[in-house]
Amino acid sequence: MQRQNPIQFLRRITFVEAVSFLVLLFIAMPLKYLAAQPMAVRYVGWCHGILFILFCGALLRAHLAAKWPLARTAGLFIAALLPFVPFFLDRRLRKWESEFDSGVG
Repeated sequence: MQRQNPIQFLRRITFVEAVSFLVLLFIAMPLKYLAAQPMAVRYVGWCHGILFILFCGALLRAHLAAKWPLARTAGLFIAALLPFVPFFLDRRLRKWESEFDSGVG
């Protein structure tokens, strides 16, 4: 039986969470402050919060399953707090995903 790759889910949730962060920063926040539409931040922020919690769970799961060093996991967590950075880390996550599949990492 093939083991499930938690890094694949981490890559997906990282992408979706990063997009939600950008929507929050560059669409919902301007709507709130420039167009007096505070509900945009309420709903987008709520969705982003749920996605961030899912990301944290997926990161913990990948950390434990792949036996990553704490520095790698902490780096990915910090990257999630910065706009655009998670998109640049996708190549590295793909590499770690294939290493997990081949049993290297």
